[in-house]
Amino acid sequence: MEKSASDMICFSSIELSEPEIKKNNVSTHIILNKIENTKSEFVLNLKYEKELKTDYLPLVRLAFCMPLLNYGLFTKKFKLDFSVSKADVVLLNELNKVFSRDIFVNKILCRRTNYILPEFIPDEKKVKVSDAEPKSVFEFKDVTSDKFIAENMDNKSCGVLSSGGKDSLLTYGMLKEIGCDVHPLYINESGGHWRTALTAYKYHKKNEPNTSRVWTNVDRFYVFMLDNLRFIRKDHRNVRADTYPIRLCIFPFYVFSLLPIFADKKIGNLLIGSEFDDLRVKPLYKGIEHYFGVYDQHQDYDFVMNNWYNKRIHGLYQWSALRNISGLIDEKILVNRYPKLAILQRSCHSCHFEKGKIVPCGSCSKCLGILLFLLANKTDPTIMNFKKEQITSFSERIKPSNLKLDQDEKNQSFYLIGKKGNIHEVKPVDHVEKIHIYKDTCDIDLIPTHLKDKIMKIIEEYTTGYCILKNGKWVKIDDIEKLSC
Repeated sequence: MEKSASDMICFSSIELSEPEIKKNNVSTHIILNKIENTKSEFVLNLKYEKELKTDYLPLVRLAFCMPLLNYGLFTKKFKLDFSVSKADVVLLNELNKVFSRDIFVNKILCRRTNYILPEFIPDEKKVKVSDAEPKSVFEFKDVTSDKFIAENMDNKSCGVLSSGGKDSLLTYGMLKEIGCDVHPLYINESGGHWRTALTAYKYHKKNEPNTSRVWTNVDRFYVFMLDNLRFIRKDHRNVRADTYPIRLCIFPFYVFSLLPIFADKKIGNLLIGSEFDDLRVKPLYKGIEHYFGVYDQHQDYDFVMNNWYNKRIHGLYQWSALRNISGLIDEKILVNRYPKLAILQRSCHSCHFEKGKIVPCGSCSKCLGILLFLLANKTDPTIMNFKKEQITSFSERIKPSNLKLDQDEKNQSFYLIGKKGNIHEVKPVDHVEKIHIYKDTCDIDLIPTHLKDKIMKIIEEYTTGYCILKNGKWVKIDDIEKLSC
């Protein structure tokens, strides 16, 4: 018997209890009410470095909602045992729709892993746009009027969501250079992901008084959910893959978990290290709008959050300093301008300890992408603890089709390396090394006015000019034309 999208519903409801604050610890109970009338429960935790004010309860309520939105396709109801404001309701419903569409397209239809049991995979010939819509509705204890949780934020103070990757390190370096009061803010997940961030975190903790960290067990929650999704194979822990089975859009949980720090310290800028993504048109798959699974790195996510901040945290503004440049240029600026920060970078799915040092695996898709950028930029990858044999064998090991990078970015990087091993001769794609101007995905005017000129002055030193999108192609422009775009 053929399965339909409705057959993937696993729960009659997912309940979320009122979060309990005990000094610097916050916890909530998540109860899964399964369609076969059994229950499973998980306690989700956050631990702060300082005692958490009860004024920030609305923020942690929403933080705990964020991971649940990955499962809007698989439950009939989200039952929240607390009050939310009108703006909160709008935000939750909007994110529920976006998450569901992206997960249906990118994790169920266009999946890159084999976690889903074959009998539950939809027949793509029969897929309808409505299949990607959330099957869940929200039930709240109460809906209240909007009230500011915090206000009077400092627009010269910047909080950077930090992970030990090139984007957050470069963002930190540029903001420090131009004189901002910068706060590196880390989420310490309880599992192996923390090893990726640990090198950079230790440096910041020692050298940057504004560094903060929040601990959470959300990574264990995601595994708990896989155990309870009836369409996921039972041996999912044994499946080796460098992508997540179901979840997408992990940044919203990080953002809301860190918002109490923004509110407490009056930090007026929230920066996510989102670099250029070449989405020239809004992606459609079977008529379903989606974001290739990177919605929380798209400026549309910033728009939604900034609308919410306008009603709940007055004066907070979310943006990216890197959205106009490719990852190739991102890495180029980091290694050339901020070498002390570059050596902290660990972009790997499987970082591990060797002789007391954290080293990348050198073979996952993230490692291969970083090796590509470093070699294209004529940089020695050993500065990031890559092994010499991983570097010398790169051109033989690399399979361009396996890299999760934009095709133009790959081609320009391979062009800069040159033909060797599995790297074929490719033509240069010059826009990859330019600054992109396009209102739909990389609007330069979204950078705050009082910071934009200083940031762009740095970026201009490492790029080959500006380009805009005309008739579906990136076209070079001069500075005068740039100002009128």
